[in-house]
Amino acid sequence: MKNLQGKVALVAGATRGAGRGIAIELGAAGATVYVTGRTTRAQRSEYNRPETIEETAELVNDAGGVGIAVQVDHLDRDQVQALIARIESEQGRLDILVNDVWGSEYLTEWNVPVWEHSLDKGFRMLRLAIDTHIITSHFALALLVRNKNGLVIEITDGTAEYNDTNYRLSLFYDLAKSSVIRMAKSLSHELAPHGCTAIAVTPGWMRSEIMLEHFEVTEENWRDATEKEPHFIISESPRFVGRAIAALAGDPEVARWNGHSMSSGSISQVYGFKDVDGSQPDCWRYLVEVHQAGKPADAEGYR
Repeated sequence: MKNLQGKVALVAGATRGAGRGIAIELGAAGATVYVTGRTTRAQRSEYNRPETIEETAELVNDAGGVGIAVQVDHLDRDQVQALIARIESEQGRLDILVNDVWGSEYLTEWNVPVWEHSLDKGFRMLRLAIDTHIITSHFALALLVRNKNGLVIEITDGTAEYNDTNYRLSLFYDLAKSSVIRMAKSLSHELAPHGCTAIAVTPGWMRSEIMLEHFEVTEENWRDATEKEPHFIISESPRFVGRAIAALAGDPEVARWNGHSMSSGSISQVYGFKDVDGSQPDCWRYLVEVHQAGKPADAEGYR
């Protein structure tokens, strides 16, 4: 369904992972999608990974949308300002902003107390996770609020409920992901008078390129990874959270979720979409009721 035909989206941080999945699904719904990131075919970021924004744009095109790749470092104010000026010049509007910039998988030191954790890595993580989102919103929202029903999605890890009761294994990681949830809450108050909406959304245990590589599997044979990690049975593809965002963006009554913290699994229960394998994984409920409860891995009733 092309219910986002004529809509313009910016997915900030769309090189890989959730950002790529979201960009593809917005394109599948008919949107014009600007996909940004630091890695292009000509230049790699500090990640030094092979995925590029050009590939993401091509996947958006293949899905039926219009993908436009723009190399942007979202910590660079001038680059972000120029990006928004370009969107305004080329499209005259911005309907959907997805703040997905993260870039810190290789910076977190898990289960390391703050007095032993690298300060350089920790503060770099906070800059990438928080400053990038604020800088992007600062320049993008002035364009977005010109039209009612604008939507801002803050991508994070964990729901507000889950993160409030669970330590996320690193002070810096915990702070980064909880801050993004609060950011959506704050933006919801600032956007409401303009008829626009802000929501914090988390995927579940996502089969990103990095995660598949870690388990030495592909999207086609990902279930083989459950031999190493049985609870990986609850995992989901990046397209699942993409479909969640597309569903929210296509809902004329999306303002009912303004300021909420939601997961891909909970959103699928509302809108009825499924993952690429036809299932509806509900990761965060599973983590509490099965994994943390010490039960054997079993996704029955959770996907």
